[in-house]
Formats: sequence, C-alpha cells, structure tokens
Amino acid sequence: MGRHKSIDREHVLAIAERIVAETGAASLTIGAVANAAGITKGGVQSCFGTKEAMIGAMLERWTKSYEERVRAIVPPEGDVKERVAAHAEITLSREESQERGASLLAALLQSPENLGPTRDWYRDHMQDMDPGTQKGRDALVAFMATEGAFLVRYLGLVSFDDDQWEGVRRGIDELSRTRR
Repeated sequence: MGRHKSIDREHVLAIAERIVAETGAASLTIGAVANAAGITKGGVQSCFGTKEAMIGAMLERWTKSYEERVRAIVPPEGDVKERVAAHAEITLSREESQERGASLLAALLQSPENLGPTRDWYRDHMQDMDPGTQKGRDALVAFMATEGAFLVRYLGLVSFDDDQWEGVRRGIDELSRTRR
C-alpha cells in the first residue's frame, strides 16, 4: 500500500480564494480547486467535506486575519470610534486581500448556510454603535460608509482612480474620527 500524501489545508484555501478572485464565485467548485491544487476531488473533500464547508473555512480564515489586523491597530479597550477607524483603515486599504474579501462575500451569497456567521460578525461589530447617541451614530455612519465603499469598489460596481479612492478613504477616515 502506498503512503498517503499530506494535503496542506491552508494551501488549498489559498487556491480556492484565488479561483474566486480571478474567475468569480460561480467558478468555485471542488473539481476546480482540486485541479488547481494538483490533488484529487477526494483530497479536497477530505480537507473540507463540502463546497459550503470550504467557503466557511475561507470565511473563518479571512475573519481571523481581519481580527489580527484590528488588534494591531486598536487595543482591546479601544472605544467604538477607534474600532471603526481601524475597520475603515483596513477595509479601504489598497490590498489584494480586499479583492479576495469581496469575492468571498460573493461566494457567501451562493451558500446561505454561511450567512449566519457573517450576520453574527456584523452584529458583534455593530453592537456598540447606538444610533441614539451622537458617538454611536457617527460610528455607525462611518462603518456603513466603509462597507458601502468597499462593496461598490471591489465588486466592480464603480471604478475609482487612485486619487478618487484616496478621497473616499480620507472622507470616511475623517468621519470616523470626528466628535470623539
């Protein structure tokens, strides 16, 4: 009997993210990931079981990376406006990971069972944004502006040149930092 090759789950996840980013969420199949990774469909299934579980793992990986980046900017005792400012800084950065994040969101829409953790993430991140207070309202508006800007840019709905994007980013940054 031959020795089984070990499959690097993180490498397979990176390939899945690349497929979604380069060819769209509809292209994410176990077969496509297997072909790109040079492994069998069974190898992909041994890592994740189903396509939906693979998308869930992609979401978990992205969330962990995001939370690490926030912690590097804002201490745990940071207030809601500091957290929103960090969210804007990370989300509106010009990084390849942002395109992958938008592609992941598109994949999530095809897997409703993975929307629960995303809804939980939003609920957790918005819980201190009380629209009944000036500080909470400012934070909520800045957060929602960040999310909207991210989606229209990285889903390809609106094209911004670098100067325009920098202006959007600066405006949201100013909004997130006012009236502390």
